[in-house]
Amino acid sequence: MKQENKILWADNLRVIATISAIFLHVSAVLLSQKGSAPDWWVGNIYDSAVRFCVPVFVMLTGALLLPKEYELTDFFKRRFFRVVLPFIFWSLIYVIFNLGLKFSHGERMTLLETSVFILSQIRDGSSYHLWFVYMIIGIYLFIPIIGKWIRNSTEKEILYFLFIWVCVMLFNLPPLLKFRPAIDFTYFTGYIGYLVLGYYLTKKTFIDKSKVNLYSVLLIVSGIIITIYGTYFINSGADKFQDLFYNYLTPNVLMVSAGVFLYFKDKDVTCSKTVKIRDFLSKYSFGIYLVHILILSILSKFGITGNLIHPVVGVPLTTVICLIVSAGVIYAINKFPYGKYISG
Repeated sequence: MKQENKILWADNLRVIATISAIFLHVSAVLLSQKGSAPDWWVGNIYDSAVRFCVPVFVMLTGALLLPKEYELTDFFKRRFFRVVLPFIFWSLIYVIFNLGLKFSHGERMTLLETSVFILSQIRDGSSYHLWFVYMIIGIYLFIPIIGKWIRNSTEKEILYFLFIWVCVMLFNLPPLLKFRPAIDFTYFTGYIGYLVLGYYLTKKTFIDKSKVNLYSVLLIVSGIIITIYGTYFINSGADKFQDLFYNYLTPNVLMVSAGVFLYFKDKDVTCSKTVKIRDFLSKYSFGIYLVHILILSILSKFGITGNLIHPVVGVPLTTVICLIVSAGVIYAINKFPYGKYISG
């Protein structure tokens, strides 16, 4: 497979994951509306369908970065700081935005209280979606090490790692938790597994493409159904929303993520207009992710949410509006001197 083709299908997946992340955050609001069962179901179905977004982002990181050999200094200059600098900038923007909300609500704080608030925001994340960046920074720190291992590993060794990772994931489920052996599986847990899986599925050559497509669709559909009904059953009669099946480190989300990755792997877009849109959104995808929660907050002030009209239509419509505005903001910032270093 040519490197050019790799980048093209990776761009497709990056755009799909970016749009799905916005879609997820728009639909998630519906899940808190206990008084409206139909709206809750719309939110549950929509949310369950796009839970692959974060795992796919991590899998793309593994697919694109693990095959390459970097000197440590070169890696940090070319890759690491391209994530950290925009993250710092947007973290401060969200801190300022959150301070503005407090002041607008009539809350007054001393200089010391303001300083403590800012430090806690930076430590814990000034917006809920920034947890992903904290996680990906940790992944990036590990890439130079795991990259050397995986490039010198056999397929059997990689599958050995993935097998234990999936087993650990299974034992994290409440029905199996009590059967989990007292073994330290620390090095086989977390999002590192998705990093390795992305590399493996990229390197793996499948001869029968039609079977791969079929199995991918089966994984996607099965995983989504498990997520939808699993979420419904554990929330029946629950006082507080239970999001166990929404966890990115669950077998059902893994099924959907692997299915989406495999289905779109090696596939390209031929329509010239679609290609232009794809390339534009892919280029600014990280910035779009960073800014979209701010845009959603502003849109909600104008009544533009998933409930703008019926949620079945309102959620996709709000997602598109947020995507367009977010992309426009990042594009505009990039036009300023040094804007590309902080926009994402």
